[in-house]
Amino acid sequence: MRAEQPPPASAADLASLLSQPTWSVRSLLPPSTSEPSTTVPPKTLHHLLRLSALPPPRTPDEESQMLATLSSQLHFVRAIQSVDTAGIEPLRVIRDETAQGLSEQIIGLEEMRDTLMFEDMVGQARRPRRRPRLPTQSLTHTLDQEEGWDVLAGAKETAGGRYFVVRSGGTDS
Repeated sequence: MRAEQPPPASAADLASLLSQPTWSVRSLLPPSTSEPSTTVPPKTLHHLLRLSALPPPRTPDEESQMLATLSSQLHFVRAIQSVDTAGIEPLRVIRDETAQGLSEQIIGLEEMRDTLMFEDMVGQARRPRRRPRLPTQSLTHTLDQEEGWDVLAGAKETAGGRYFVVRSGGTDS
């Protein structure tokens, strides 16, 4: 579990902290004027494009631009990989791991009381079995209204007094 950090002293401290950036992705990219430390051969670029099912570059200028972008991305990845992560526990999920956040996630007896009311212990092993819930008054009223309508009232043709006939779009007989 992560240790909670103390909150900032005031809103002014927080505003001053957030007013200026403290880190940038550009700090991990090589300067635009420097030569790349490792050059990627065009053969490797074409191989990667084939593996990715991407079209090859149309012009030598487009190829050089792709090579520069790939070198920049490789430099960025190496900068990320060089960060010392010793002693840092990996993040498993994104959630609130503060004491308050953990207490909000706990499901207790009060939250389960309504569900537990509809369970009976059955058998020697005392296994819980869920009882069917009784329909509520509004549901019962709705069911009564639905059962009271005449199904055959809208039928153009009936058979035997209890069935309605559906004629498909063939010939009229």
